[in-house]
Amino acid sequence: MPVAIDTHGLRKRFGKTDVLAGLDLSVPTGSVFALLGPNGAGKTTTINILTTLVRPDSGIARVAGFDVASAPEQVKQRIALTGQSAAVDEVLTGIENLVMMGRLSGLGRHAARDRAAELLERFDLTEAARRRVGTYSGGMRRRLDLALSLVVDVPILFLDEPTTGLDTRSRQELWRVIRSLAEAGTTVFLTTQYLEEADRLADRIAVLDRGRIAAEGTADELKSRVGGVVVELRSADGALLLELPTDGSVHGLRAAIDELDRSPAAAAAVGAQVAIRRPSLDDVFLAITARAAASAPELIESK
Repeated sequence: MPVAIDTHGLRKRFGKTDVLAGLDLSVPTGSVFALLGPNGAGKTTTINILTTLVRPDSGIARVAGFDVASAPEQVKQRIALTGQSAAVDEVLTGIENLVMMGRLSGLGRHAARDRAAELLERFDLTEAARRRVGTYSGGMRRRLDLALSLVVDVPILFLDEPTTGLDTRSRQELWRVIRSLAEAGTTVFLTTQYLEEADRLADRIAVLDRGRIAAEGTADELKSRVGGVVVELRSADGALLLELPTDGSVHGLRAAIDELDRSPAAAAAVGAQVAIRRPSLDDVFLAITARAAASAPELIESK
């Protein structure tokens, strides 16, 4: 499968802090790729390098087949970026924002208005087209921000924590839009702290910790790393007291239940109950980053 984004040994240091410490990534064309990581893991720095905003100290990064360091203009012509804050003019209306961006991007007057109308419909903003953006909800602003990024068609879209600060309904609306873009053939590279977001959207997921990829795969592949099922011990009021991953076998379940039964938490809890669930990306994230921290104590976490 053709590769849209490719990095090898990517490194970046700010002061004495190694933000990226040898990053290797490969993103297939037309896929949704999610980069997960705690605050300071290097997610935004990765996007800034891939979108030519920051030069790497060493290593290679290619986007749409072009080197970000030696051919930044060619890269810029083939990408769009939506950052963590909506970059919209609140004084203008929705359609005025889009027409202005179209004209700045080189479209003629009629072409800019036609493109604006098309994007307003695509992002479900037609009814709000002539309202000032200052009256928009957070979700509407993010959809408009995404539409502004796509005034000129590009094959690769970068989204840096696109749903930060949005309520559940607005996040789900934006997920629908992102998935529709991918289905139309756009390669989407997103960073997020919402594990559910990666689970719902991404074809592949990479966990970034201390500047390196700690794990990569599909959501199901990553979940399989922490066992087939998770056995939980909960108090009578439903509070989680203890949990253990297992391989999902009868023997594994019995061993986990026996271990829970012997635990001090079980002895101290009156009416405690055992529950079984499938592992989530939260389990994966916590397990992988904990292992990475134990195996690489010499790395300095970025700020």
